[in-house]
Amino acid sequence: MPASEHRTPIDTPIDTLRIHETPEGVDLELRVAGPVVRAAALAIDTLLRAALYLALTPLLTFSGVGIGLALLGFFLLEWFYPVFFELRSGSTPGKRAMGLAVVHDDGTPVGPAASLIRNLLRVADFLPMFYAAGLASCLLDRDFRRLGDLAAGTLVVHVEPPLKPQSIPERPPIALPLHLDLATQQAVLAFAERSPRLSVGRRAELAEVLIGPLGHRGKAAAEALLGHANWLAHGR
Repeated sequence: MPASEHRTPIDTPIDTLRIHETPEGVDLELRVAGPVVRAAALAIDTLLRAALYLALTPLLTFSGVGIGLALLGFFLLEWFYPVFFELRSGSTPGKRAMGLAVVHDDGTPVGPAASLIRNLLRVADFLPMFYAAGLASCLLDRDFRRLGDLAAGTLVVHVEPPLKPQSIPERPPIALPLHLDLATQQAVLAFAERSPRLSVGRRAELAEVLIGPLGHRGKAAAEALLGHANWLAHGR
């Protein structure tokens, strides 16, 4: 039975969270982006493109080749600016600034065909003016997809920032004098990772809970537990 069929009402995704089950049976969570944050990303990209348009404008003062190059640059900026960045990293500069990315509706990175379709159909989203059709589509669709997204099978989702690696304070490894189950070993390692953010008193209190039966108390308990954590992580 698929994993999604085992969910209880408590596990039901929130309104902006979509669950996609991979062929391996893993639930992939996609947090779709709403129209407000997408509009902010569009505003940033519009300003950047406007600056690039201005940079190309002096070419119009030159006849022949200059005008041709300017018109070519305008065309590429209008239609392929988002395609270039989406295929390169999944996000235009505006989307990256807002923590967004474009993906297929199954969570995989957007491909060339889908990126071209969703961006060439911006002309339909713009109708009758000022992206009125695109906004209406976003508001009516449960995944906030504009017309281009519906045709291309894409989503705009929030990108979760990478977790910062947590390190264990270095101490000489101390072997555990008795066997601990896996859950307790994980608790020892979690204590070591959190210890730099804990007060001295709180460290001692938690350490005594974990290894109090071994006779350690106060600061000595915390130091001993850090030694055990280094043994579990590095010195076994």
